[in-house]
Amino acid sequence: MRQERQDLAGDPIDVAAAALRNGELVILPTETVYGLAADAGDPRAVAAIFEAKGRPRFNPLIAHVADGGAAEEIALFDDRARALADAFWPGPLTLVVPVRDRRRVCDLARAGLDSVAVRVPGHVRAREVITEFGGPVVAPSANRSGRPSPTTFADAMEETGSAAASAVDGGPCAVGVESTVVSLIGGKVALLRPGSVTREEIEAVVGPLDHGGEGHRSPGRLTLHYAPDSPVRTDVKTARAGEILLGFGPGVGDPRWSLSPTGDLREAAANLFRLFREADREKPKGIAVAPIPTRGLGEAINDRLKRAAGHIG
Repeated sequence: MRQERQDLAGDPIDVAAAALRNGELVILPTETVYGLAADAGDPRAVAAIFEAKGRPRFNPLIAHVADGGAAEEIALFDDRARALADAFWPGPLTLVVPVRDRRRVCDLARAGLDSVAVRVPGHVRAREVITEFGGPVVAPSANRSGRPSPTTFADAMEETGSAAASAVDGGPCAVGVESTVVSLIGGKVALLRPGSVTREEIEAVVGPLDHGGEGHRSPGRLTLHYAPDSPVRTDVKTARAGEILLGFGPGVGDPRWSLSPTGDLREAAANLFRLFREADREKPKGIAVAPIPTRGLGEAINDRLKRAAGHIG
């Protein structure tokens, strides 16, 4: 793998930024999941992401920036967008807003839309790379399209490391599910993708959310997504013969396969994709998942589970 180049070239942050400036791809840690990053303004580099992931080009990418000021250089913010940014950035919240600078986030990255998805990641190493690079970076999850997002450096390298010129190890991802995506288009505020910034937390800042947001402006909305190789069944209390049960809560299933033995939703989110991958390596007949509450972060976990199972309820 081209990862050997980083080991010989010095500081990983400098090497990653240089690779981005050279139009190459980088494995980038964030607090949500590991990303496969490229210069947001370079159509060839962005095209290389779609090729490496096997990702459909109608699916827009998120532009990651170093701070709120950099976000407003590429996007048009209203007062509600600024309030959300002030409340949750740096962190796992993406805002979909009208695009200001179409050059710095190219048409391919935006799927040709008049909006741009933007966030300031909470992971310090991600911000260091972006700051050193000096511009917005698109960084969709570093997995092949449709697969569970990688939440460890090893899993990211296994999935798409061969496509990257450089890689930054940021340790295990603290959040473990992709960012919350909120649209602020046409005077409406709508939740397009649930994440660890919950619906309730968003409404505490901007008031009740509108229904019927434009889901095509958000990544991660395919019907079959985040899916391991093994078939997934959700909201079940016992496993069938040959299945692995991912438990949740005290006394549910084998502790080795528990999303959270104590019933902690944040622990469950952090463990979900890692356990999907570990279960897959056992080559079971299927993966069963115990019921997860729908409150708070449970909305995001259940969203990922339904898409992994190939159905949206």
